[in-house]
Amino acid sequence: MSVRCEGVEAERPATGDSIAVDGVCLTATDIAGEVVAFDVIPETLGCSTLGDRQPGDVVNVEYSLRAGDRIGGHYVYGHVDAAAPVIAREVEGQGERIRIATPAVLKRSIVHKGFVAVDGISLTVAKTGDGWFEIALIPETLSRTTLAQRARVNLEADPLVRYARA
Repeated sequence: MSVRCEGVEAERPATGDSIAVDGVCLTATDIAGEVVAFDVIPETLGCSTLGDRQPGDVVNVEYSLRAGDRIGGHYVYGHVDAAAPVIAREVEGQGERIRIATPAVLKRSIVHKGFVAVDGISLTVAKTGDGWFEIALIPETLSRTTLAQRARVNLEADPLVRYARA
């Protein structure tokens, strides 16, 4: 998989560095200008939406945190637990509320006011129900990510909840 990545010049990634694509931690195998190549194996395709991507699709790209960098959100590892469908969308004020099916593997790990990474974006769980959860998106998140267009998303559970409930 090859991705045109903004910020390559500023971030200066090297071959072997981890870069998250739609929340999936991948290893850069080649870098040519703004194009970064990655090997994507069947394990990754089986638990994520990367196999759904087509040439020209826009993806969320996140460079790895460097030691000493400011942490402005939640810890997200890029270890996607499962992909799930978006089952409802509703305009809410200036933003949007999105309901996502909860995969069985995440039933105990997605909790009200905990966080979940959705396509790599760390978000607070606004509401939970039987087989679903909701996230509330502000306009900034809708404009800077792909969440407004996705029908299926990658999910990574809050690691603190995951290990506390293990």
